[in-house]
Parts: sequence; C-alpha cells; structure tokens
Amino acid sequence: MTTLGHILGLARERAQQLQLPYAGALTPAEAWELLKLAPGARIVDVRTSAEWQWVGQVPDAVQIEWNLSNGQRNADFLAQLKHQVDPEALVMFLCRSGGRSHGAATTAAASGYGNAYNILEGFEGDLDANGHRNTVGGWRKAGLPWRQG
Repeated sequence: MTTLGHILGLARERAQQLQLPYAGALTPAEAWELLKLAPGARIVDVRTSAEWQWVGQVPDAVQIEWNLSNGQRNADFLAQLKHQVDPEALVMFLCRSGGRSHGAATTAAASGYGNAYNILEGFEGDLDANGHRNTVGGWRKAGLPWRQG
C-alpha cells in the first residue's frame, strides 16, 4: 500500500540526489496519488493557455502560465500563485516535460512555498526517437485523468 509518507520520502530522496532547491520530484503517478492522499494538495499547470486549450488539461489543476504565449516570462507568475495557492499547501508543478515546472518549483520554494514539488516527465513526456511526445513518459502516457481543452 502506497502511503503519503512513502511517496513524499521518495520525492525528497530524488531532490537530494539531484540537488534540487525545492522539496521533491514526483512521477506523474505519484503526483496523482498525492492529490488523493493529501488534503489541500494542488497541481499548478504552468504551460501556456494554448497548450491547455489544444493539448489537454488536468482536471481541477490551477492554471498559471510560466511563460506567456508570446514566449516572454510571466512577470505576474508569483503574484498569481500567491493569490491562488496557499503557501502552506503541498503544491506540485506541471508543464509539458518538466523544465518550466522545475523553474516554477524553484521560484515557489524561494518565495516561501516549503512543500513545492516538480512533476517529472510533465504532461506530454520527452520526445521519442521519431520526435513525438506522449510515448515516453508523462501524465497522459501514464493514463492519468485529463481532458481536451
């Protein structure tokens, strides 16, 4: 049986091994389990609004763009995060493949979010040998709940 403590322990070990500046790193399946096990846990999807609309969304995720659709960094990211997510909450950041969410988790942790986690692999995972996503890792590949924009 998977417990909250077990998942958080694995995530913290990964953070230590990878020398991450936030609480931990989770697989998509672990993040889904934490949503069910930890009251008040939130996923913050930091992809662009175009990605949410055209690629898909995690139900009930908080949506705050890390980068705007024009490629510029969202200067209001932290203010939007503080407005929508309690700094005491267990917050898990998700993007396409784990890069932007790493930046968001780093920023959140530096701003007082002590339970900030990155979701490894992201929503779509890495590119496969043919340059396609959704075949190597990711939220959708794991068969976790999502919906089309």
